[in-house]
Amino acid sequence: MSVTTASAATSGATATAVPAAIVAASATAVRIADALADVLSCPRSVVDLAVATFAAGGHLLLEDVPGVGKTTLARALALAIGGEARRIQFTPDLLPGDLTGVDIWDAHAGRFSFHPGPLFANVVIADEINRANPKTQSAMLEAMGERSVSIDGATHPLPDPYFVVATQNPIELEGTYPLPEAQLDRFMACASFGYPDSAAEAAMLLAPSDHDPLADLKPVCSPEDAAALRHAAAGVTLAPSVADYIVALTGATRSHDGVRYGASPRASLHLAAMARAHALLDGRGHVLPDDVQAVAAPVLAHRLVLDDGAAGLDDARRIIAGLRSTVRVPRA
Repeated sequence: MSVTTASAATSGATATAVPAAIVAASATAVRIADALADVLSCPRSVVDLAVATFAAGGHLLLEDVPGVGKTTLARALALAIGGEARRIQFTPDLLPGDLTGVDIWDAHAGRFSFHPGPLFANVVIADEINRANPKTQSAMLEAMGERSVSIDGATHPLPDPYFVVATQNPIELEGTYPLPEAQLDRFMACASFGYPDSAAEAAMLLAPSDHDPLADLKPVCSPEDAAALRHAAAGVTLAPSVADYIVALTGATRSHDGVRYGASPRASLHLAAMARAHALLDGRGHVLPDDVQAVAAPVLAHRLVLDDGAAGLDDARRIIAGLRSTVRVPRA
């Protein structure tokens, strides 16, 4: 990820020594992104966004048509950090207990024993999440927000680090259910792949059909390194003027023509976290307004509910792009 020198000058930023923890974490993030880019055919911008979302401690929603590599990206990220990955194929008949796990009576022990579900992994791939019914979708809320699940009055913590990558097919496709706004708000960022260019698609056809593109991907860090990456990203400095800029951007979505419901306060927190992660991937220990602008659309667009009652992603992205050009950029 890059930051333009013009905006850096506008912000009045001065060169400062970058803490060693930031330097080490930035190197880890770049290694992860490079490893993913080497084996995937999706745009590098999507790879960088996925790594930044992971570094920021959030969850990622990938919305696109089937067959463009959404699940492969999630699998690759899990392999790169050396963590455990579990994939859940969402279907209309899936039940909440199929995700969280259940208590089962152990006759030998004379008590109930908890059998964890597929939510208990470092990286959870929620494939085609909008094919599940609303009740099952809601079972994801506690896991994503609290990093824990509650079964029969007992709370069970989820692994650390914990990262949900959900894929969603366009809502127009048959057999899909709109995700509720409360659940969309739990996703820190949302991205779309788009179709690959002709050269990338031709390369896919020429590759050996029996070869898994992820077979050669080895871990580039440990789960402990990944946790340290997140800790370092949270420590990137956010100046009060940049914080005010974030609040101004999210606030502008709430009064924009054509928007019924704008970005929530959680969106402001997520935008700040993503801006910190973006700065970290650039090797900086402080956030610039450019960092905020770079991640504004992925963080905010999927949260907007337009006047027609739908969360039109393309229209929402255009609204965010317009706000980026009209909301005043701070000077140091």
